[in-house]
Amino acid sequence: MDATVVAVASDGDEGDDRRHLLETGSEILPYPESPWRPQPPGADAKPEQQKPQRVASLDVFRGLTVAMMILVDDAGGAWPGINHAPWFGVTVADFVMPAFLFIIGVSAALVFKKTPNKIATSKKAACRAIKLFILGVILQGGYIHGRHKLTYGIDLDHIRWLGVLQRIAIGYFLAAISEIWLVNNTSVDSPVSFVKKYFVEWIMAIVISALYIGLVFGLYVPNWEFKVQTSSSTFSNPTNDIGFKTIQCGLRGSLGPPCNAVGFVDRVLLGESHLYKNPVYKRTKTHSQRMMSWLLASTVLTVSGFLLQLLGMPFSKPLYTVSYMLLAGGVSGFLLLLLYCIVDVIHIKKPLILFQWLGMNALIVYVLAACELFPTFIQGFYWRSPENNLVDATESLLQAIFHSKRWGTLAFVLVEIIFWCLAACFLHMKGIYLKL
Repeated sequence: MDATVVAVASDGDEGDDRRHLLETGSEILPYPESPWRPQPPGADAKPEQQKPQRVASLDVFRGLTVAMMILVDDAGGAWPGINHAPWFGVTVADFVMPAFLFIIGVSAALVFKKTPNKIATSKKAACRAIKLFILGVILQGGYIHGRHKLTYGIDLDHIRWLGVLQRIAIGYFLAAISEIWLVNNTSVDSPVSFVKKYFVEWIMAIVISALYIGLVFGLYVPNWEFKVQTSSSTFSNPTNDIGFKTIQCGLRGSLGPPCNAVGFVDRVLLGESHLYKNPVYKRTKTHSQRMMSWLLASTVLTVSGFLLQLLGMPFSKPLYTVSYMLLAGGVSGFLLLLLYCIVDVIHIKKPLILFQWLGMNALIVYVLAACELFPTFIQGFYWRSPENNLVDATESLLQAIFHSKRWGTLAFVLVEIIFWCLAACFLHMKGIYLKL
């Protein structure tokens, strides 16, 4: 069941050619030349006007999120404590996608401060969203079967239309349009002016949340059925029969897996066969004003999330309950605030440079690592048997060294994260950035 509600996030459209994922366009400011990147001839000449520096903490935040994604995806099986909560509750893994959506929204708020041609900017946002959606269908629609399966292909009757990238594309487009058309030009110099600037967006968020709550608790969910394959074979006539199993609902307000309104809407709009099959039940005159605004917003979101939880709406990622989205948004805000203080205010960057590189090329790492294109490619070269490949051999070796499958798997995933950080560093040195 793909019990999913699209979470609103946004992205930008301005900047140079170095845009990356889940960032999709959050290249908010030109990045200063780096000692890690070769300088072109004549680069010593001073420009006529010094360009403002990029908010590096956004890259670090994005890089940390990618690293966390790799960690929970690849080590979650061996360490269930960091894997997704089956249905109710939250774990580390449940903050990854909201963190991606959060940083896209923060980047967009900085990028779309000035949009002289709103129509042209809206068209570019739509184009980027379409490209991201198509990429999601290709990578997460079921065509690629992932590690340990040297196969590919998908029956169009069972293609998954709303994977992670597709949902991010929809959320990005809706939030980008609201950021372009609904935010006024009020300068932010106090918490009050901050609220005034985004007042219409706050009202929209409240209305959407109220609509969601009304549907979850008020929409009638009828009985429904799904196909099941049964085997009834004999020695002479083995057969696979298709039957149907009926789920008894006929109620309102259920938040459990079989009879919730979110799943009902998914089945009606998308069709049961197209759902996910494997769920787990920039800078101002001073820094202080920005930090106070972020602190205020993050506190309000977090407290509101806990209040809703106390009032009976549990934290649930499969349902994307309002309490869960508020909590995840608030926690992401506190993390960004901490990184902004460390990286952009105190200027402590070297300890986090690996994550900064990773965040500057998050899209290509997401495609190659999270969508398992790279490990699947490597596993395609094996010695005599598909199990004898470099990926599995490395993981097995580390498990033997640590005399533990769990600790060996964790060590393998940490090596994998370092590998992708260094790969992102190489791409940065060469000036290569994948964008949509």
